[in-house]
Amino acid sequence: MWATGRKQDVNPQRLLVQRAKFSPSVMISAGVCYEGKGRLHFVADKAKINADYYMTSRLPKLMEDCKDAAPRDFIFQQDSTPAHGARQTQEWLQQNSPDFITKGEWPPNSPDLNPLDYHVWGAMLEKYRIHKPKPQNKAELQTLLEVIWADLPQAPIDKAILAFRKRLRACVNADGGHFEHQLL
Repeated sequence: MWATGRKQDVNPQRLLVQRAKFSPSVMISAGVCYEGKGRLHFVADKAKINADYYMTSRLPKLMEDCKDAAPRDFIFQQDSTPAHGARQTQEWLQQNSPDFITKGEWPPNSPDLNPLDYHVWGAMLEKYRIHKPKPQNKAELQTLLEVIWADLPQAPIDKAILAFRKRLRACVNADGGHFEHQLL
């Protein structure tokens, strides 16, 4: 965390996040849109996330979710992980998506422009932190995350999606650098 002033003036909960040693963890893919959200898709244990895995195991499910949540029209947005930017992934999207943000159109190294990153995952983490008792294994963790996901209110997700243009302008004004401070 970056803060001006003295460390003692910062809420201690913002300085340190403790995690149980060897706590269960999972990788998830999901999608959100204005007035809807898809399902959580858990990545298989020890899966190698490459273009082949992404295209065969993730993209068809994510695309199905998009079509269910926004049947009229949608623009498919990813981040810049290697599997998303792979040539075969981009070709698959050209054939199977009505519209998508191509690899060449993505701002480099800017997770601040993905509503999942700048809102949804943080909202889920807040809900997880207050949940007691904590899950003891991956199955319990997955169940809890699905409950949290289902209970996430749509209105703040819609607000985060509507903030996309403002965030994009701030990113351009910062020449692709950090811009969170410009949004305050």
